[in-house]
Amino acid sequence: MTVRLHDTLTGETRPLVPLNGEVVGIYTCGPTVYAPVHIGNFRSFLFVDVLVRHLRRDGHEVRWVMNITDIDDKIIRGAAAAGIGIDELAERYLERFLVDAEALRMTQPDVLPRATAHIDDMVVLISKLLDGGHAYRTDDGSIFFRIASWPAYGRLARLDPEQLRVGERVEADEYAKDDVRDFALWKAAKPGEPSWDTAIGTGRPGWHIECSAMSMRHLGPTFDIHTGGVDLIFPHHEDEIAQSEAATGQPFVNTWLHCAHLQMRGAKMAKSTGNIARVGDLLEAGVSARALRYALIAVHYRAGLNYSDESVAAATAAIARLDAAVAALEGYRETRADDPDLPGVLDRAQEAFGAALDDDLNVSAGLAAAFDLVRDLNRRVEARSISSADAERAIATLRDLDQVLGILPDASAEALEPDLRAMIDARAAARASRDWAASDRLRDALAERGIAVEDTRDGQRWRRLAEAGHA
Repeated sequence: MTVRLHDTLTGETRPLVPLNGEVVGIYTCGPTVYAPVHIGNFRSFLFVDVLVRHLRRDGHEVRWVMNITDIDDKIIRGAAAAGIGIDELAERYLERFLVDAEALRMTQPDVLPRATAHIDDMVVLISKLLDGGHAYRTDDGSIFFRIASWPAYGRLARLDPEQLRVGERVEADEYAKDDVRDFALWKAAKPGEPSWDTAIGTGRPGWHIECSAMSMRHLGPTFDIHTGGVDLIFPHHEDEIAQSEAATGQPFVNTWLHCAHLQMRGAKMAKSTGNIARVGDLLEAGVSARALRYALIAVHYRAGLNYSDESVAAATAAIARLDAAVAALEGYRETRADDPDLPGVLDRAQEAFGAALDDDLNVSAGLAAAFDLVRDLNRRVEARSISSADAERAIATLRDLDQVLGILPDASAEALEPDLRAMIDARAAARASRDWAASDRLRDALAERGIAVEDTRDGQRWRRLAEAGHA
């Protein structure tokens, strides 16, 4: 099958055909680094991570660009409140974002451009808009995009362009603009605020122009996929389309993908309301990083998702089932003929998984295919109907699916710490000498350290728990 994606602009689900025939260019609106990023933001990042992983597993070359907004009204206010420079504040929260992203196993984007490193690109873009009559200066030196010059404005959000703008980062009466709908491209310098001396004047960029400049710098004037949360459709992405296409005369993006809100306690997760949960805080409270990732990716990206103790518990249980299956297969030893039916079972599981992800990234159906395979494999292990070589093939298949999911234990990190290995060996010795009390004490001590031990026909088997505080 061919990957098919739902385009927000047209409302159609269409095959993905890379514009240059080879590399799929993807741009994601990344974090504004004025505070720790919450898990609602990470849901919108992780669905792209799954997309990138799936495309690469499918043989596509991908160039993923995620911007970092490091100049913004909120950053300026936050830095002033903390008594530090905007660079220091931005660096602090960018570092925390990267740590959280790594904990959630998010693939690092190929490019993480910062807004402050692309001022020259923004100036060139704004100059083109001025020359084309799509932008104008106000008396104080600010520059605004003229909505009236772009009749197609509003098509992404399906809005009447005559309606007033809502949710803007700058209050309507802060600048003396010609039309309340117009948006800032360049903000004139103000005392105490950072600014740049440029060919279009002294000031700093507006929020929207940053993404147009950075995406076009790293992916070209037209690229394949632009992603973000549904809250960015209007005004941010609507403004990106208008200013980009007005400046270049070319289509800006081939496919727009938008992730639905993450909710908590029945309301949208948002910093503005305080209804948020952050990765670091959750991990410190004992939530497993892998379970958190599972909880954030397990529902189709265009469907609403509620974060709760129940959803985390369900994710933890699912991770435990997968871990147990992998541990059983890794410890399985049986000298017998290979199961002639198993290759077909593994192939069909991979095909079903791939077809689900091809269908507008239907990760829910993909997970269903993975768990169907796990149930089948568990039955075969229990019946001792497969060979040791079959077990290795089954593990390889689960690892293949996990190239997209990113939730299985890291095979390269399976070695136990020396003291834990000593406890495992001591328990084996205790069982060999039939010292059941010592065996039970060691089992409990290992469980407290996040290691589950099981006694099987193939000998003592261990796995890392995906529960409180453990990856």
